[in-house]
Amino acid sequence: MLNRAYMGRRQPSVRRARKQRQGTTTGYVVTWDVDSADAALCGRLRRFIFGYSLTNNGRTYRYPGLVELEGVRYLGQSVLFVTEDKLLELRGFLRRQGIAHVVTHASLGAIMPS
Repeated sequence: MLNRAYMGRRQPSVRRARKQRQGTTTGYVVTWDVDSADAALCGRLRRFIFGYSLTNNGRTYRYPGLVELEGVRYLGQSVLFVTEDKLLELRGFLRRQGIAHVVTHASLGAIMPS
């Protein structure tokens, strides 16, 4: 059953996808698995992928995450599409944190209009 109140709101992943570059892109699908019981590791991963904001003395400082960079497309939970130049950055982070991951060569087409 559809929730009518839910349908009218754009969700963060949809907004993020609509902002991303259009057109066919060649790169890699990267998926990872992290132990959700390790709150510190999950927090580091979330900040790296999605970024974060800090407020100090009434000023907000925004630190963008990987998904906000050119060459990165968010596909879903624990899944990103990255171009070759962003692959090294992502794999380096995952390796330093000891996060198991899989990389698959792929290409993505343009985002279709709604």
